[in-house]
Amino acid sequence: MTGDTPHPWARAMRAMAALAVDTDTLKGMTIRARAGPVRQSAEAALAKLPGPKHLVHPSVTDTQLFGGLNISASVAEGRMVHDAGLSDRPGMLVIPMAERCSPGLAVRLGQILDCGHGHSLVLLDEGASPEEQAPAALLDRLAFHINLTGLRWSEASVSLPAPADIEAAQKRLPQITVPQNALESLTFLAARFGIDSLRAPLLAIAAARALASLDHATQVSEAHLTEATELVYPARATTFPQAPVEAEAEAEAEAEAEAEAEAEENPARPETQEDTKNETDGDLGQGETLPGEMLIAAVAALLPDGLLDRVTAKSRSTKPASGSGAGARRRGNRIGRPLPSRPGHPDGRARIDVIATLRAAIPWQALRPKQDHSRVKIYPSDIRLRRFEDRSDRLVIFIVDASGSAAMARLAEAKGAIELLLGQAYARRDHVALVAFRGTTAETLLPPTRSLVQAKRRLAALPGGGGTPLAAGLETAAQLAAQSRDRGLSPAFALLTDGRANIALDRTSNRAQAQSDAQRRAAHLRMFTLQGCVIDTAPRSSPEATSLAQALGVDCIALPRADAQRLSKAIDQVLDA
Repeated sequence: MTGDTPHPWARAMRAMAALAVDTDTLKGMTIRARAGPVRQSAEAALAKLPGPKHLVHPSVTDTQLFGGLNISASVAEGRMVHDAGLSDRPGMLVIPMAERCSPGLAVRLGQILDCGHGHSLVLLDEGASPEEQAPAALLDRLAFHINLTGLRWSEASVSLPAPADIEAAQKRLPQITVPQNALESLTFLAARFGIDSLRAPLLAIAAARALASLDHATQVSEAHLTEATELVYPARATTFPQAPVEAEAEAEAEAEAEAEAEAEENPARPETQEDTKNETDGDLGQGETLPGEMLIAAVAALLPDGLLDRVTAKSRSTKPASGSGAGARRRGNRIGRPLPSRPGHPDGRARIDVIATLRAAIPWQALRPKQDHSRVKIYPSDIRLRRFEDRSDRLVIFIVDASGSAAMARLAEAKGAIELLLGQAYARRDHVALVAFRGTTAETLLPPTRSLVQAKRRLAALPGGGGTPLAAGLETAAQLAAQSRDRGLSPAFALLTDGRANIALDRTSNRAQAQSDAQRRAAHLRMFTLQGCVIDTAPRSSPEATSLAQALGVDCIALPRADAQRLSKAIDQVLDA
């Protein structure tokens, strides 16, 4: 081993080999890489590790994980038939798309790992952003976190040790010794990087022992501890370590402040700052087990980019939509409006419709052999599963043209319509947002909300006048619609304009370019397949508004002098159609 930072692929191979040597303690690893040749090479390396492998989809059911009663087989054979689950078959569980793993599945997988029945877990993380990653409950249990993002296929040249070498390392592992102060040093190092989990130093010790066994050593060396911390700590770090000079200066300042405060409280007990400093220096001098700055620098060099942004994103939570609103329909098997039952195979998630199952089985009883005439003979094909239909919350985005001399009247109408819709928000579970465009730009004046008080505050003073950047308004609305869909809402829109754009996307006054940009932005917004309408606010029917509605794929309603009541009613009729 050398002191140089190894290549990411070489670290990945070392981590896989260490995991194969001590699977029971290290538990598993996370491999972050998008689909491609590098990811395929990593999967091929995993396949060469000893032991069985089980591919697990993020939507795996409890029956597949823990086993359970096989209803179809039990009905067909007339006796209780139980199926074994993955928890009954020790081996490596490989989960692709790990960033989509639900919190409930994370708890179940953690339970399987904690049982200690010989399972390990490999998470194949395909997240595109730092926020997209597997649940923290799993990441904390797995020793290694390897990031292969940006790696070229030609760089994936290092291979795993031979199976015979891994088997020999497994036999040497019980004889590997660890330095006496290693655990204390690694615990202090974890605190320097803001790692609050006690699993981290324990996993680092286990990783160092496995690496030493692979290198035919009898004792864990400093190089093994460094390599282990490079594999275990960087992905868990939540802060950058404080510089030694700054830490020493801060400690001296705190010691001096404490000495001055104590001298003021107890004047009869003289104690100089020099004495306090000497005592402090004596305490610090006893820290023989603290890790050296070389070890801290080695881990700091591998900290992920945007560490603080990633930690901030983890702490920021978004409340999901509650559902049962008037938005898009979604099929479920637990809650919502009941739908007709359908034949299916019980998988532990759907409920069996007993009445529908009996109705399907009874007409065939005369043709089915049975030993006891008092019982109904049910075949697997008779089983019916209950279904439900739920609706996500709907977001109505008002896109208002706030330009020109008549802007104030249109904004007043939009404000009245929004307040009327918000009055029904609790009954219909509608959210409302307002995008206004004027001058050269567009802005979201009212983010998605169901609060009537907040809406009145935001709508109290809306700006008006200037040019008509219609394309910018449509672009802002498209971004808002995409964000709302990610949060579980079903967006719809109501565009209030005469369609006569005169400001292009580059903020220049060019009517022809502005109309062309508006048509392209409308075609982009149409790809979202949203419900919506265009309210033509021109004194006379505007061909530009009609053309814009055609590009959006929605109806155009001419309401030149509509009040808030008519506007709200027209929007309701279109969106509820």
